[in-house]
Amino acid sequence: MNGALVIGGGPAGLMAADALLSAGHPVVLAEARPSLGRKLLMAGKSGLNLTKSEGFPAFLSNYGPAAAALRPMLSAFPPEEVMHWAEGLGQTLFTGSTGRVFPHGMKASPLLRAWLARLDGMGLQRHTRWRWTGWDGEAVLMDTPGGALRLTPPVTVLALGGASWARLGSDGQWAEIFARAGLPVTPFAPANAGLCVQWSTHMKPQFGAPLKGVAFHAGDLVSRGEAVISARGLEGGGLYPLSPALREGAPLAIDLCPDIDLATLSKRLSRPRGKQSLSNHLRKVVNLSAATRALLMECARPLPDQPAALAALLKALPVPHAGLRPMDEAISVAGGVPFSALDQGLMLRERPGTFVAGEMLDWEAPTGGYLLTGCLATGLWAGRAAAARLAACPPPGP
Repeated sequence: MNGALVIGGGPAGLMAADALLSAGHPVVLAEARPSLGRKLLMAGKSGLNLTKSEGFPAFLSNYGPAAAALRPMLSAFPPEEVMHWAEGLGQTLFTGSTGRVFPHGMKASPLLRAWLARLDGMGLQRHTRWRWTGWDGEAVLMDTPGGALRLTPPVTVLALGGASWARLGSDGQWAEIFARAGLPVTPFAPANAGLCVQWSTHMKPQFGAPLKGVAFHAGDLVSRGEAVISARGLEGGGLYPLSPALREGAPLAIDLCPDIDLATLSKRLSRPRGKQSLSNHLRKVVNLSAATRALLMECARPLPDQPAALAALLKALPVPHAGLRPMDEAISVAGGVPFSALDQGLMLRERPGTFVAGEMLDWEAPTGGYLLTGCLATGLWAGRAAAARLAACPPPGP
C-alpha cells in the first residue's frame, strides 16, 4: 500500500492521521473496536477537559520524569495551540477558575464528530474491527471481519493506548507483540487511580462525601484539590497527582487546614470549648466539614488533648492505605515504550518506518488536561515525522 497506516482511533491516532493528511499523504486508519474515540467519549461524560491554561514551565512540570523527552512535542502543540485547534473544529471554549479548559457543551461528542468529518473530507480511509496482530518481516498483520490481511505500508503510526479501561480498547495486548519482536516495554502500572482504604463501619455515612479545602501529601508530592470518600477508599482529581508516590508505597498524609499555619491553628484550638463536643469545637474554630471530622476520627482516634499536638495532627493526618486500585480501573497508566527505544521523531530505532504515539509511550501525567494534551501532542509529532519520512522516500513508480 502507498501512504500511511495508522493503528488506533483515539486522540493520538486521529491527530497522527490529521498531520499526515494535511501533508498530502493518503492514510488508512485501523481501529479494533466498533467505533472511534471511545475513551475520549468516556472522558467527556464528566466534562471534556481539553488542556490546562498556565505558563509552559508549570505545565511541563506535570509530566514528571518524562518532561524532558516530551518538551519538544508539547512545545510544538502547547495548551494555547490545543485551544486554537478545538476552536477550529467549531468548539467554543471556557477556562475554569483553576485554569482547566472545557468546551461550553462539556461533551466530547461534538468535537469528535467535527474532527472525523474534517478527516473524512481530507480522504481518510477508516476501518473498524481491524485488530493488529503483529509483524511478519516487513508486513503488518491485521485481523479484519473479511479475514487476515498483510499490509506493507511505507510508514506506520502505532497509537494503541495503554492498559487501562480495556473495554474501551486500551487493553495493552500490543506489549506482548513487542515482547515477541524483542522490542522493549516498561511494565504497565496504574496512574490516576483511586486509593484502597479499609474503612470501619463508622465511615459508611460519609461514602460519596467530598473532601474539600485540603492538601494531600505523599513522598515529595503535594496536591491541592478535591477527593471523594468511597466505599473502597479515596478517589478524585486532588489525589491523582500523587499516584507515582502512592504506587511505590509512600504513606499518605492529609493537611486538613492547608491555609492555616501551625501556630495559628494551635492558638485557635486553645480556645475554651466549654460543654461542646470536640467535633463541634473543630467545626466552629477551624471550619472542618463533617467528612473531614469523620476522617480525623477514623484515622487518629483517640485525639490528643493538647492543642499543639492536635494542630500537628490536623496538619498531617496519616491515612493508612493498601495502594492504588487495579490497573483496569485507573484512568491511565505508567509504563509503555521507553523513549530510549525511539528516535527524535518517535520512530522505533529497531523498526524504521514505525512510529509510536499517545499512551503507548512511557509517560504519565495527572488529570486536568495534561493527559489529553500529551496524547494530541505526541500524535501530531509522530504524524509529522511520518509525513516527513514519506516525503523524503516517495514510493517507487509503476
